[in-house]
Amino acid sequence: MVHMIDPLDFSVEEVGALLDLAGRIEAEPKAYAQACAGKKLATLFYEPSTRTRLSFEAAMLNMGGSILGFSSADSSSASKGESVADTIRVISCYADICAMRHPKEGAPLRAAHYSRIPVINAGDGGHQHPTQTLADLMTIRKRKGTLDGLTIGLCGDLKFGRTVHSLIRALSRYAGIRFVLISPEELKVPEYVLNEAVRPRGIPYEETTSLEEALPRLDILYMTRVQRERFFNEEDYVRLKDSYILTGHKMRLAQPGMAVLHPLPRVNEIALDVDSDPRAAYFEQVQNGVYVRMALILTLLRLAEKGEASHA
Repeated sequence: MVHMIDPLDFSVEEVGALLDLAGRIEAEPKAYAQACAGKKLATLFYEPSTRTRLSFEAAMLNMGGSILGFSSADSSSASKGESVADTIRVISCYADICAMRHPKEGAPLRAAHYSRIPVINAGDGGHQHPTQTLADLMTIRKRKGTLDGLTIGLCGDLKFGRTVHSLIRALSRYAGIRFVLISPEELKVPEYVLNEAVRPRGIPYEETTSLEEALPRLDILYMTRVQRERFFNEEDYVRLKDSYILTGHKMRLAQPGMAVLHPLPRVNEIALDVDSDPRAAYFEQVQNGVYVRMALILTLLRLAEKGEASHA
């Protein structure tokens, strides 16, 4: 049984093949319209989500499959005390594949140990978000033509931002990558992320508190929001939430070919006047999320061959 729990579960070559498949789906979506006919996707979302849950559901519906599941822990048997292990055993009787979001780090991994169907990690606490990373990689590759030799700026909540942790881990496998880590002291990238993904590979990185100073050197700027739900202290959240706000004026400092990504939702860390800038790629990123999740579902269900036959 193959799962997608961690962004490193697939090799660089496998990620490349998956992104190629996502590109073919984008180019000819009708060719995959029945690729998952008769298959069911369970969306097990113990934590609120708009984009990720609906993106998974759209992906499955776009391929002729069906969906079932729940959108909060309160509407599941978790509210009665059912364990993740028991829930996935039950869901394995109903569905062919599942996507799980959970506030506790490691919950999707635990589910995978007990599951009889492929499990996709749709976000676990402040830990990982591998399918968002696939959407990020697809967007970067489309914008820059490569995933090698890029200077990547990550800005905002780098401590609790699971999308940041996943993206660093994924990009660390590509040649010539450089990271610029932009955050307040309190929201720096955790040491374990640097120790696992960056330092052992000798990847150049710098930590700074200045977005303006970093902007001229970046090929990609990955903005994030300061996440209220990760803070135990409301005063700390209020103090840090407006640490970085990207505006049209600040964008004048950036290269003409730089791309701005954001996993969304945004609060006010990207001003509305940036939306009309051709370098703004975050809504393109949302659309790419549907394509890569379609490709991932096909791959995990071993239906890629059927899809390719239909494509031919």
